[in-house]
Amino acid sequence: MREDISTQLSQIDETLVSMATLVGRAISNATNALLEDDLTVAEAVIAGDDEINDLNAHVEEISTRIAALEAPMATDLRLVMGAIRMAGSLERMGDLAVHIAKQVRLRYPNPSIPAELKETFTKMGQAASKIVDQTGEVIATRNTALADDMKKYDDTLDDLHRELFTVVLSDDWAHGVEAAIDVTLLSRFYERFGDHAVSVARRVIHIVTGEPYAK
Repeated sequence: MREDISTQLSQIDETLVSMATLVGRAISNATNALLEDDLTVAEAVIAGDDEINDLNAHVEEISTRIAALEAPMATDLRLVMGAIRMAGSLERMGDLAVHIAKQVRLRYPNPSIPAELKETFTKMGQAASKIVDQTGEVIATRNTALADDMKKYDDTLDDLHRELFTVVLSDDWAHGVEAAIDVTLLSRFYERFGDHAVSVARRVIHIVTGEPYAK
């Protein structure tokens, strides 16, 4: 039984890492679609979300089976219960990439964002890509120091979100209400992406240390 549960726990870790890889690809492509007004890339992001959803369901299935049949203890129990939450966070990160891609599709062939904001959204995309790449590494290695380090990318996304919010509320904003709403929503998607990544990191810390999950 011990060997069987170890194999299943390894499957969970591998699936979570695969989810992080797919989410990383999705947010990178969604950002490229946003910056280049590329409908083809946006559609590919939207279509690819099913694979992330399927992996989420797979993690839930394995975790539920282990909890019901194997009576896991201590670290194993924390991993089983935490895996469901981590998979859910990764699935929502994939959804946020899809939201960005759908915004591109909605506005196509017109630009989704004003040209002068492309640099800021480029920075948001870079921070989002870095945080999800580190998420996969944290899941694979259970490196708690690396998990703590992820906060810097989340802080960057928070700062850029506030910066964009200030821009659209400025008296100098010349692009109208619809564009202001679009920019605010897109910025919020990136900001929430970072929040979910940090949630995964905190779950890993809880699994490794047993310390209460810090929301």
